[in-house]
Amino acid sequence: MTKIDLITGFLGSGKTTFLKLYASYFLQKGEKLGILENDYGAVNVDMMLLADIASDNCVIETVAGACDADCHKRRFKTKLIAMGMCGYDRVIVEPSGIFDTDEFFDTLREEPLDRWYETGSVVAVVDPTYNGEWSPQSKSLLASQCAGAGAIVLSKTQLASEKELQSAVKNLNDALSFIKCGRDISGIIISKNWDDFSAEDFEKLSKSGYYPADYIKLPLSDDGYKTLYFMDLKLSRKAIAAAARKLFTSLEYGNIFRIKGFYYEDGQWYEFNSTKNQTKINPVPKGQDVVIVIGEKPDKERISRAFV
Repeated sequence: MTKIDLITGFLGSGKTTFLKLYASYFLQKGEKLGILENDYGAVNVDMMLLADIASDNCVIETVAGACDADCHKRRFKTKLIAMGMCGYDRVIVEPSGIFDTDEFFDTLREEPLDRWYETGSVVAVVDPTYNGEWSPQSKSLLASQCAGAGAIVLSKTQLASEKELQSAVKNLNDALSFIKCGRDISGIIISKNWDDFSAEDFEKLSKSGYYPADYIKLPLSDDGYKTLYFMDLKLSRKAIAAAARKLFTSLEYGNIFRIKGFYYEDGQWYEFNSTKNQTKINPVPKGQDVVIVIGEKPDKERISRAFV
């Protein structure tokens, strides 16, 4: 059977960055990987960001959205069936930040996937530096992603204070209490700079497994989380930074969690990824003139004016 891992986490937590490190460990061991970027959006930017690790031994697939939840589940299953025929040593799934982890487990229980795949590890990535407000729905989603995890990996630890790291553990346990989950996850949290991870650390994560947690789940409302796409804006780095400051500091645009995309300036493509606390910009060989805004109840008309 093929091992299959899930790398989950809330919007902007750092899943894709962690996934690249995690996948690189297996590639160095000579394993053949299939990576499935399972996103609800119509444009899968994260798949483009993984292009530098793609090879004959690392094939990257995607399930992209613009469809309803049932359609998305069918596409997810169909893609896993196709990948199950490819002889991978391991498949790693990175979903959207608003992914319901029950979908992962439920899909793997269906034929023929239940005979082809063996659930490996569920790793939740959590940003301890996030200091925004959590709505009941967001708190529930965050907790559900961590409830079944075999390991919880804190991101951006080099930027976090000791107080923020301690608060992250308390906030996660509080969120689990909010969804009536009696699990204490303090013992499975890994608080270490990812640059210092050893082969032993990644091996331990690959064997961390998952936890059959019980909890009460709040349904995602139709007018809640949304992903907005803005194409061909021809923005500069300065213009993007100015717009990000507006979107993250004023609730008139909605509760914005993440802004990401690409821009072209001075003959070079750049990828950017912004959260309330941090903006990362890196040169990339290829890009697409797109800005993606993710949040709770985002106001598309007002957001579009912020980029002018």
